[in-house]
Amino acid sequence: MSEAASSLRLPTFADVERAAARIAGVAHRTPVLTSRTADARTGGRLFFKAENLQRAGAFKFRGAYNAISALPEAVRRRGVIAYSSGNHAQAMALASQILGVPAVIVMPHDAPAMKMAATRGYGAEVVLYDRYSQDREALGRALAAERGLTLIPPYDHPDVIAGQGTLALELIAETGPLDILVACLGGGGQLAGCALAAAEASPGCRVYGVEPEAGNDGQRSFREGRIVRIPVPQTLADGAQTTHLGAHTFPIIQARVADILTVSDAQLVETMRFFAERMKLIVEPTGTLPTAAVLNGLVDVADKRVGIVISGGNIDLAAFARLIGG
Repeated sequence: MSEAASSLRLPTFADVERAAARIAGVAHRTPVLTSRTADARTGGRLFFKAENLQRAGAFKFRGAYNAISALPEAVRRRGVIAYSSGNHAQAMALASQILGVPAVIVMPHDAPAMKMAATRGYGAEVVLYDRYSQDREALGRALAAERGLTLIPPYDHPDVIAGQGTLALELIAETGPLDILVACLGGGGQLAGCALAAAEASPGCRVYGVEPEAGNDGQRSFREGRIVRIPVPQTLADGAQTTHLGAHTFPIIQARVADILTVSDAQLVETMRFFAERMKLIVEPTGTLPTAAVLNGLVDVADKRVGIVISGGNIDLAAFARLIGG
């Protein structure tokens, strides 16, 4: 671990347990689903954690609610700010509404319309930016300083990471020990949190992250041992259009993840179709990343007990129909 990383407050399994207590009764305890078709195709015993059925339609609600509720009351009253392409935006807006906290969300102008509408619908103020020419992190920091708000980024925050880890804690509590756990990778909040949880709740479980081929900064970072930054990737997986891992997420991923894999947009669409046809689920492209890797044989799951995260289901229905009907 680098000197910079060692000076950060990295979350621990104890933080995941505290997060689970905070979100209990507020976040949905989402179902764990199985598919005989998927088992037959892969030779494994697959357990799907259906976070597309979470509040606000994605796992992000866990980290957002945990991070806001962990703030001192006086800090909360001043309000929070976040930047997000959609799911963290909605999660922060809903969590803020529940907790009575003012929220400002910085979103790209080309974010999915339904995600933007939902964010506003939960009562947040939306500030638009151009993801290809403006730095959302710099914009978020500037607005936070100007308005006296607390910035809660979408993944690079210890309480966000701990909150996301609760999904793996729930999954393993329901299924028992797992041989393999496969999670999505954008900025690393889900993957890092799941790795923390799995290391304690299911020792020996190998954890894999999956990101889009066009945005393989995580894979390159993992291979090179440093955080690699890339331009905004062009991919259907809008929730994984991140340009780099976080200072908090990277050291956890380095220490606790077995490997990082990539899949193509075509494989994401194929997997969306699988979920719709075989499991009757609406899953957004980002949410199919782990399943796409498993169904396409990138992880050897034969005779293994495998946890797979379905991270979200927030996709415009017209776009969904166009993609799976193509």
